[in-house]
Amino acid sequence: MSTADPFLHPAVLYRGEEEYLAALVPFVRAGLEAGDPVAVAVPGPRLRLLRDELDQAQPGINQAVATIDQVQWIDMTVAGRNPGCIIPGVLRAFADSHRAADRVRIVGEPIWPGRSQVEYPACVQHEALINLAFAGRAVTILCPYDADRLDPEILADAAATHPIVIDRHGEQASTAYAPEKIIQEHNRPLDDIEANATDVAVLHIDAGSFHLARGFAAQHATRLGLPAGRIPDLEVAVNELAANSLVHGGGRGILRVWADTDHLMCQVNDGGHLTDPLAGRRPVGLGADGGRGLLLVHQIADLVRIHTIPGSAAIRLHFAFRS
Repeated sequence: MSTADPFLHPAVLYRGEEEYLAALVPFVRAGLEAGDPVAVAVPGPRLRLLRDELDQAQPGINQAVATIDQVQWIDMTVAGRNPGCIIPGVLRAFADSHRAADRVRIVGEPIWPGRSQVEYPACVQHEALINLAFAGRAVTILCPYDADRLDPEILADAAATHPIVIDRHGEQASTAYAPEKIIQEHNRPLDDIEANATDVAVLHIDAGSFHLARGFAAQHATRLGLPAGRIPDLEVAVNELAANSLVHGGGRGILRVWADTDHLMCQVNDGGHLTDPLAGRRPVGLGADGGRGLLLVHQIADLVRIHTIPGSAAIRLHFAFRS
């Protein structure tokens, strides 16, 4: 009896639209012809490119063309704006809704030219964590990488987070595959706040001041220019982090709020330690006891950065200055 993991997670290193289509279109068509549920989660312009190509009826693929509307099309720049949302909100949401299928196929492009250096550690951790989140499941997640426009370091990380790499020379097992190493390497201390910001509001949180956290964050976010429509989200996220500090972080924490040109940031430091690498990135059932706070925070914020070691946790939220 085979003990091979049914989960497949190849990376495609493509150069130009022709190679992009040559890799992804057959993958989607094969899934449709086999009756597999198929989702495509890529940046908006790539969605249009793929759909236009798949809509073109060609000999021998009429069955796939006839069922092309069965594909779930997802703009990754929206659904995956925060990389921490992608596993629970995109990949698991789709795969879990098709548990009865023999195999589920997903195209997922979470890293594209234009992702910022601040976002990237969360992106590459996401790619490594996919392997833990889907181990043992009959799911294929194909991840395209723009080899012409992404930095060589990103392509090297793709080889470390994907057991299979496909390029113009063919398919091969990745000798660099080491997702656990990537998870640890990108669990980096966050940059020093006071060294990079001149206007930082600070609140010490404990059982007596916990109730002040929401209003404190809202007051300073408003002062710093966060649109009013985003304040309720900020309040909910800060409340969840503050509550986690009381319950899991030694009973106290420190909340800081500040801004740069594009984002309002808030960070909570406490004495906790996140030992589960998928914390906040796995769906939580209705009957589960806890586990929803960080999941909710990932859904609310535009970016979540985490650094945790025994006895210390720092969670930083980014909210874009947009309505």
